[in-house]
Amino acid sequence: MTDALTRIHAAFADAGVTGRLHAVDIDSGAQLDAGADQPVCTASVHKLCLLVTLHEQAAAGFLDLTEQVECPPEGRTAGPTGLAAMLDGARLSLRDLAYLMMSVSDNAAADLLLARVGLDAVNRTTARLGLTGTHAVHTFGELLATIKEDAGPGGARSLADPHVVARLRALDPARTNHSTPRDMTRLLAAVWRDEACTPEHGAAIRRVLGLQVWPHRLASGFPFDDVHVAGKTGSLPTVRNEVGVVEYPDGGRYAVAVFTRTARTSALQPAADAVIGTAARLAVDALRAPQ
Repeated sequence: MTDALTRIHAAFADAGVTGRLHAVDIDSGAQLDAGADQPVCTASVHKLCLLVTLHEQAAAGFLDLTEQVECPPEGRTAGPTGLAAMLDGARLSLRDLAYLMMSVSDNAAADLLLARVGLDAVNRTTARLGLTGTHAVHTFGELLATIKEDAGPGGARSLADPHVVARLRALDPARTNHSTPRDMTRLLAAVWRDEACTPEHGAAIRRVLGLQVWPHRLASGFPFDDVHVAGKTGSLPTVRNEVGVVEYPDGGRYAVAVFTRTARTSALQPAADAVIGTAARLAVDALRAPQ
C-alpha cells in the first residue's frame, strides 16, 4: 500500500493538483487512504446524497417516483446540460429528473428534486448513514448565486483571476456543500450493500449511477469492456471530483472517491480530469494485489 500511496501522490503532483482520495474494497473492507478525512467541496457530487434521499423517501412511502413534475423554462437553475440548457417547458417524473441529474449532472433537475424533498431531508439521510463530515448548505442554484456574487461585476470573465477564485465561498468547505472522501466511499458501499435503501431502491440507484455519460475522469482509469464503472462527477472553478464504484468480472467491487484542486483557473483541466482515473486505478490495483 505504501508504494501505491507514493505513486498516487506523485500522479497528483505531476497533474498539478492537490488530491484527496479514499478507496475501499466493499466486501473485505481493505482500504487505501490519501487524505480521506480532509473536508472537501462536493460540487455536483452532492447530487448522490440527494439521489439516495429521494429513494429513501420513496421506500418510506413519502413520494412516488413516477410523480409528474412541471418544469417551466422560467426560473430554472442554470447549467450546460439537461433541462438547464433547454428552452421549452417539459413535464417529467421524479425518477426521470433523477436520471438527468445523475447522467448529465443537470442542475435544474437537481433543484426541482430538492424543491420536492428539501435540504433538511438530505442532511437527515447523510446523518442517518453516519456521514458526519457531510452536509448540504444550499441548493445548486444558491451555490451558483454565491459564485456570481463573489465574482463581482466582472462576471464569469473574472473567474480567470486567481485572486477572485480564492474568495469564492463555493470553494470553501466550511461555507458550502461539503464531505470527505471517506464519507463518500461509505455512502457508496452502503448503496452497493443495500444498506442505504431497500434492495429495490438500491438497485435503482446503482442503475442510474451506471448511466453517467462522462468517461474522462474515473472511468478513464479502467478502459476494459468487462469492468463496470458507476459514478458521479463534480466540477467548480479549480475543482474536479468524482466518486464511484468499480466492479470487476471476478466479483471484486471497490468504492473510490477522488477530489482535486488546482491553482490553474482555466475552464478546461484535462490533466486534472485524467489524474482522477489514474489515481483510482492505482488505488484499486493496490487493493486487488495479493497481500
